[in-house]
Amino acid sequence: QVQLVESGGGLVQAGNSLRLSCAVRGRTFRSIMGWFRQAPGADREFVAVITWSEGSTKYADSVKGRFTISRDTTNNMVYLQMDNLRPEDTAVYYCASRISGSGDYSIARQYTYWGQGTQVTVSS
Repeated sequence: QVQLVESGGGLVQAGNSLRLSCAVRGRTFRSIMGWFRQAPGADREFVAVITWSEGSTKYADSVKGRFTISRDTTNNMVYLQMDNLRPEDTAVYYCASRISGSGDYSIARQYTYWGQGTQVTVSS
């Protein structure tokens, strides 16, 4: 079993920054760690992904150049640095984990473990 706990959400003005954290308990070998977000009434949306072993990253077009995903393998943490936030970034943000293999990394149902989510609200 893997347990994921997100933190760091809050209310910010557009143009400001937030850093989300995901504490990982359990196995990380061959893991892919993703951040997803879900606004009220909307589908869960891919944001960013990182491989635990190599640190390879990919981003959704909507956040590329503004958000940075990273991990601290020593402390079993995954981060999402969010800069130049926009009102459309408002959502509950979730940390997720799956084992590397076939399948689209951007599809939420491919991930096995999920955190409880942390609310990010960006005011205009």
